[in-house]
Amino acid sequence: MDVPRIRPAARSDDEALNLVDRAVWSTLHAVTPRPEVPYGPFFDARHPPEQFLVAEAVDGGGEEALAGYIRIGRPSPLVSNAHVRQIQGLAVQEWARGRGVGRALLRAGALHARNQGARRLTLRVLGHNTAARRLYASEGFVVEGVAREEFLLDGVYVDDVSMALPLT
Repeated sequence: MDVPRIRPAARSDDEALNLVDRAVWSTLHAVTPRPEVPYGPFFDARHPPEQFLVAEAVDGGGEEALAGYIRIGRPSPLVSNAHVRQIQGLAVQEWARGRGVGRALLRAGALHARNQGARRLTLRVLGHNTAARRLYASEGFVVEGVAREEFLLDGVYVDDVSMALPLT
């Protein structure tokens, strides 16, 4: 198995990241409606390239391709909360799943947050996304809270699970 290459996102990744988002959208992890066509830019003032790391891996055709991304942001603009970073997006292409891409992105994201001086890395995951929850737990994230039936997705009430990883 080839190890994915993780790097900072570049503005030139905009179209490829939009394609990843469209390809992986599912109510398994998305609480927003399916994106409508035409798609806007991936990056904007609230989501600049500096918040993203991308993974590149060899796809089924033997070509290196964008396999996924992680977005690390601040959960709030408060100075009293400046020591916390939050995973505000993690996506892995279907063809890259089971190849260590998600794990590599999580580890790179934790290092990125630590290098920014963060003491904690948090995330929110839907309760029915058991594969993601297992991955996060295997990387040391622990459940800190559950908002029961927080979202109604496809006619089913779904929990919102808060998890965190200490970085110190």
